[in-house]
Amino acid sequence: MATPPDRTEAPPRRASYKHVFVDVLPDSLDEGVLYVCIQYATCAHKCFCGCGREVVTPIHPTKWRLTFDGKQVSLFPSVGSWSLPCQSHYWLKGGRVLWSGRMSEERIQAVRRRDLTAQDSYFAKKDEPPTQINEPAPQPTSRWRKMANWFEEK
Repeated sequence: MATPPDRTEAPPRRASYKHVFVDVLPDSLDEGVLYVCIQYATCAHKCFCGCGREVVTPIHPTKWRLTFDGKQVSLFPSVGSWSLPCQSHYWLKGGRVLWSGRMSEERIQAVRRRDLTAQDSYFAKKDEPPTQINEPAPQPTSRWRKMANWFEEK
């Protein structure tokens, strides 16, 4: 009887995660845990594909948005670990890992260009000086004031 060739089993992909709010990110991340550090506006976890690599998601208007509904944490948009060998792509929504298909290199580059454009636009707006208004803003006029003004014009 022949022995089957050695196979390297792919690590199991996670279907769920739990979150932990922390003051600072720990030196060692546990599997299946999304660490949320509000003070530094950062989340981190071990890649949910099971490869063991660390994934950091900065919370920022041009990066990821964090939602906490009082019970579960979600991140938007999806997490694309395109710099890692696994190139995992998934959504983190309410404690569930929702897996997406693998993206082509062309699509990854398009997403990176879009993200860079959004970031450049965001910071360009931050650099603009606030517009100055020399006149006071018009106050809403009540019906009584309008009626009085009408009589005064007559």
